[in-house]
Amino acid sequence: MKKISQTQTKKEGNRMLTKEKVIEALKNVVDWEIGADVVSLGLIYDVTFPDEDTVHVLMTLTTPGCPLIYSLVAQVEQEVKKLGVKKVDVEITFDPPWDPSRMTPELKRRFGIE
Repeated sequence: MKKISQTQTKKEGNRMLTKEKVIEALKNVVDWEIGADVVSLGLIYDVTFPDEDTVHVLMTLTTPGCPLIYSLVAQVEQEVKKLGVKKVDVEITFDPPWDPSRMTPELKRRFGIE
């Protein structure tokens, strides 16, 4: 899996949109069944800027049968569009599959992992 690089930027209006800003916005997307945001859960695999008007978010879900798929995708799109982006492409992948090791240390402690 590619590590998310914070260096790629995109000119958006009079400001620079960075992966870091997109990732920060995605912390507002919460999987309410687990009670944690998609970034802390480690569900966001990559953020890229394929063209001038688009942000591409590569993410996964905790399970292929996740009942929140449409809700989470809609929330991701909404949060990124709040940054002034015209088009958001959300790609769901299960390669590699998610596992609890992807969570932040704080979230692991909360769930008693490690």
